[in-house]
Amino acid sequence: MAKSTLIALSTADTGVFSAGVRANSAQAASEVLQENMENHHIFFNEEGFHNHIVHHILTIYALGATPEAIKAAFERDKQYQRKPFPVDESVVQAMSDKSKFKQFTGNERHYSNFLVYFQRELDAKGVGPVLNEHLFAEDGHADDLLVRMFAGFLHPLIHLGFGVEFNQPAIVAEALAQAAVHDTWIGDFLLPAEKAAGRIGKRGEKTLLQLLDEVRGNQKLVNSVQWPDSNKIRDGILKRAPDEMLRYASQYTVSADRLEEKLAEMINAVVYYTTTAQRPPKQIKFDFYYMHCVNCSIFFPAFFAIPSLSLASKIRLLEWKGRMDLAMYVSRASPKLRLDEVTNYKSHKGWKAVFDSVVNGKDDGHVSKMTRAVAHGENVCKPFEGGGKEKGFMIAGDMWLKIGNMIVDSVDSPGERWVRSTGFDEAWSKFEDRSHQ
Repeated sequence: MAKSTLIALSTADTGVFSAGVRANSAQAASEVLQENMENHHIFFNEEGFHNHIVHHILTIYALGATPEAIKAAFERDKQYQRKPFPVDESVVQAMSDKSKFKQFTGNERHYSNFLVYFQRELDAKGVGPVLNEHLFAEDGHADDLLVRMFAGFLHPLIHLGFGVEFNQPAIVAEALAQAAVHDTWIGDFLLPAEKAAGRIGKRGEKTLLQLLDEVRGNQKLVNSVQWPDSNKIRDGILKRAPDEMLRYASQYTVSADRLEEKLAEMINAVVYYTTTAQRPPKQIKFDFYYMHCVNCSIFFPAFFAIPSLSLASKIRLLEWKGRMDLAMYVSRASPKLRLDEVTNYKSHKGWKAVFDSVVNGKDDGHVSKMTRAVAHGENVCKPFEGGGKEKGFMIAGDMWLKIGNMIVDSVDSPGERWVRSTGFDEAWSKFEDRSHQ
């Protein structure tokens, strides 16, 4: 049985989307994830690059990976990981005092201490109560940690999603510890946007698609991001056009009676702008940063299924995600979106062949995560597809499978797997034209 210190998958733990998990693969995945938790830091270098082993292994497990494929992926991924810092019991004890908790946040040296602290919290209280206390209580402590969940290009929130989705308290503990050692600058956007919206759960008049069109038409916002900016949200948008970004972001709201529709709309919107932000005649490539918005989208049904999570907390979580998605779009220079890049694409593989390709691929899990999230999006969006552009749904029908094919084809084509900051000419300079492939 899974515990806060023990990862134990079973064939009952298939997640929100699976393609046939194997019992022997559940055992193999549990073993390598346990080794990862005990022997590796959450960052693989001092620059804060994330350890993706949990994400990679659980994704390919859900997509039907064999034990051999799981072990091979782990052996590749673990080669560049760092050892964790030793646990300081006095620090773990101090964290129990919320007045002292914050003095340890934002420091990667305390990841192991936070991990032990949250493992003990989960043992004592259970997953639901711990998440409510530390993320959704709407007090200073919880708001601080929730902001950190959205830092690092959504990596802590993605990690939490895997823990919740696969019923693994140990991975929930990792996610909370990971969030605790991230910074909080994204709160300078998310918290004022929420305040500007007036309250949580207002009935929104605009879809994400409408807001994407509007931000792309605002030249101050478009020009707020410059190629040399180290962090294009923090050093670009929030320095040069913060009021404009807040004005548009605050217009994205989710009313209680439309929660499921707005969830589907969010998924559709991020898949739309991630896949259509192409630069013909350059070869098809997907933006590395946008891809994280897609990869995070799959977990919201799992979050919404937490029995103890209030409706207000579900709404708040989705509102923050949608606002983050808008800022991420602007951060890569608000590229033109070309739907014909998807509609005109020729599929040559069914979903099973697509899954087989990514399960046995040689990347660190980003490709498999994006593929699984897109396949999941097809299921979630299907009931709303008739709404079309007016309702915020641009991706529909066979476009989902076409996108799956585009993903596997793009990472197999020459050059780097991802384009980084797709709206900039400079980002495409290293890629070939399609006619040269």
